[in-house]
Amino acid sequence: MPAPSPDGDGTLPFTTDEMMTVAAARALGDGRSCFVGIGLPSTAANLARATHAPSLVLVYESGTIGAKPNRLPLSIGDGELAETADAVVSVPEIFNYWLQGGRIDVGMLGAAQIDRYGNLNTTVIGDYDSPAVRLPGSGGAPEIGGSCRSVMVVLRQSTRTFVPSLDFVSTVGFGSGPGDRQRLGLTGAGPTLVVTDLGTLRPDPVTCELVLTSVHPGVTVEDARDACGWALAVSPSLGTTPAPTAQELAVLRTLVGSQDDGVRSVAPPR
Repeated sequence: MPAPSPDGDGTLPFTTDEMMTVAAARALGDGRSCFVGIGLPSTAANLARATHAPSLVLVYESGTIGAKPNRLPLSIGDGELAETADAVVSVPEIFNYWLQGGRIDVGMLGAAQIDRYGNLNTTVIGDYDSPAVRLPGSGGAPEIGGSCRSVMVVLRQSTRTFVPSLDFVSTVGFGSGPGDRQRLGLTGAGPTLVVTDLGTLRPDPVTCELVLTSVHPGVTVEDARDACGWALAVSPSLGTTPAPTAQELAVLRTLVGSQDDGVRSVAPPR
């Protein structure tokens, strides 16, 4: 559903997914290195590179470094990534040298479930031996979550995704609270930002529990709390995410269209 312009200020209509993608893209700084997952994270990373962060270095699990795709890749094995990359290395080198060596600034992940401490599930829904749903699995997410200097999680928010207890821990966020990452030997800072279709969350610096820090236009705190499986804490300095600009929407829609028809190119930065 398109989100209305709440102030009647002429803001272009946008969908909740578009708002989420734009908010995630804005959090990626120019010149940083970003380990990108397929799906919403890849869309956000490529939007950032095509708008405010033309020097963002995109790294994909398949071994492509500095990929500059002209359309959204269909998978980490999409030939477009290798054809446009600055370098292509082996998967062991990507993990052993670049990722586990702490050389990636931010990792972008999606998930089927997340809990209050930013732990992620991409493995099963239900009992592991007899699951209701068997998901694609963790892939490289545990290493991304453990070794990137910071992690951004992008997912749609509901009581099915924001759960009090994960069915399976695929990727450790903050474990059961403060100190768990250090005890497990995880070198990265963990999930520093969670972007959803309702707002953004960040970990409390003391408790490590995710706290609502902003809501998207037209979304209330009650909306965010109703879509969360635990008692969601709210920052005293809660803000409202700025609506997408006309340029951001135009570039994003071109990107999404490029994946559909495989022809249209990513709009260049202005």
